[in-house]
Amino acid sequence: RRSGQYTMNHDHSKKTPDGASFDRSGSQDSLDELSMDDFWKELENIHETRGNNHEERVALVVKEPDEGELEEEWLKEAGLSNLFGESSGDSLESVVFLSTLTRTQKAAVEKRVETVTQTMRKKNKQHQIPDVRDIFRLQNDSKGKVCDGNEPSTVRTGEKSNETQDGAEGPKFSLGTDERKSLLEDMPFSDTDINLEIPFAEQAANLNNISVGKMCKGGGGDTLLPNFRLPKDKTGTTKIGDLAPQDMKKVYSLALIELTALYDILGTEFKQQKAVKIKTKDSGLFGVPLSVLLEQDQKKVPGTKIPLIFQKLIAQIEEATLETEGLLRIPGVATRVKSLCQELEAKFYEGTFNWENVKQHDAASILKLFIRELPQPLLTVEYLKAFQDVQNLPTRKQQLQALNLLVLLLPEANRDTLKVLLEFLQRVIDHRDKNKMTLKNVAMVMAPNLFTFHGFGSKTIEQSEFVMAAGTANVMRFMIQYQKLLWTIPKFIVNQVRKQNTERQKKEKKDKAMKKLLKKMAYDREKHEKQEKTPNDADVPQGVIRVQAPHLSKVSMAIQLTEELRAGDIVARFLSQKSGNVQTLKKEEVFLYEIGGNIGERCLDGDTYMKDLYHLNPNAEWVIKSKQS
Repeated sequence: RRSGQYTMNHDHSKKTPDGASFDRSGSQDSLDELSMDDFWKELENIHETRGNNHEERVALVVKEPDEGELEEEWLKEAGLSNLFGESSGDSLESVVFLSTLTRTQKAAVEKRVETVTQTMRKKNKQHQIPDVRDIFRLQNDSKGKVCDGNEPSTVRTGEKSNETQDGAEGPKFSLGTDERKSLLEDMPFSDTDINLEIPFAEQAANLNNISVGKMCKGGGGDTLLPNFRLPKDKTGTTKIGDLAPQDMKKVYSLALIELTALYDILGTEFKQQKAVKIKTKDSGLFGVPLSVLLEQDQKKVPGTKIPLIFQKLIAQIEEATLETEGLLRIPGVATRVKSLCQELEAKFYEGTFNWENVKQHDAASILKLFIRELPQPLLTVEYLKAFQDVQNLPTRKQQLQALNLLVLLLPEANRDTLKVLLEFLQRVIDHRDKNKMTLKNVAMVMAPNLFTFHGFGSKTIEQSEFVMAAGTANVMRFMIQYQKLLWTIPKFIVNQVRKQNTERQKKEKKDKAMKKLLKKMAYDREKHEKQEKTPNDADVPQGVIRVQAPHLSKVSMAIQLTEELRAGDIVARFLSQKSGNVQTLKKEEVFLYEIGGNIGERCLDGDTYMKDLYHLNPNAEWVIKSKQS
């Protein structure tokens, strides 16, 4: 029995709610009748499974926020809550952060602060409410400049950023707006190159300025998605997981601001949803929050980042063979799936569950059920709608950029689980000649499991069934096809993190110096400065770095930097120094890390050109270690 909320209309000429016909950036390209049928059939299977599940699910209430509430929440999420409210007196704290923002990022922050300010004035809250222009003027004053509020140069990002405390040239990792524009015009980036050096919103703004007519709609025919690629970065590609937690916090704030700036420039509304907390299960396998599952699982397998049941179901499907025709599309028998789930709940953690009884299609159905039954969607309540709305952005490149930033915004557990899922789906597609599951088919079948979330009730689905189906299936295709790109932290964000760290260190240095001056202990300060110089500064001549490897037989080595020397070469040099008493480590297990200076800690990819990176962060220490240690 199908309830009204899942009755899908197969009229493919459906209009969107606002009456505009649905033709966005090829969202329907290659979504033919047959593959759309896969989507509706999957929805029907999902509903049938739900129909058999007599336990009533509590719908997750998505709260309609009051005026200004969304913006207030957004500023908190971006780490800028001290720009308003009771703590607004401490807004100097945010000066360092704000000074590293680009023109478009600042505009996004100003817009939200303005809304919050107006709302507070209306509600007549007794807080000190700063004027937005003052916030940004403040930081320019601190550089000895007073800026006219109307002048666009207020937000020039590169000013003085390349000078160190003593006026000497420091590492260059910031571009002024004008410099950035000419760079965008000059750079030999092709339509399929993803430029990670220039902020996405700046690229969009400059595209709008240069010529709207030039905007490519993706091209490349119906079936094939463009072959987007990342041009090589000499200072190394930074992947999610390569940075230390304190820098990842900064990445989160910057990604949120950048995504909002991009949506602002493109005239698309970016709204985070807010879920009202509901009571969830605190043990078991299905319908349990990811965080609770991982807590349970880490007692069994310390350090595990993916729910054990999820790993086991994927292993079970792969064990049979990925060549089975219709894998993921053909459902298991609903009654059998239900009883297997009950048995798993009872026996999985005891280790007494007999996996030999589980047929491959049943395991695939249980995997999809696991994703659907999460009390909050895998893509999170906050960002599920934002993931769906990616389909409304004008070009495929911008859709990909938005997805990249959204992946950075997911909580770690959700992101890690999503990554394992996408890698598995790609392996299924790799066997498409035998299993007949192409990228398109897999996306069609998986989209309803990730995007039609039971907690939202019927409203979202009824509003525009076909639009949502075609759009989410396309977003799903993008996530599978470009997963390697999506787990990369854009270079411009890493550079902003470096700049924040540098600015903070300067500020701390100034504060320290002031305290010492007040104590009139100049001689102490000199002594302290002498101590501060590490042996590296004293022993190592120009153009040479000292690399430490505490866990390897050769504990330390001075390495001469050359134009061609890469991180992988240094690791190989250390590993070739064999010694009997040290455990043998494989090349894949150890990495060179950049630690300190203007970054917390960064794991380097083997192709990082060391001389280029050294110029970017001359004060770093270099350590070889495994990812676990």
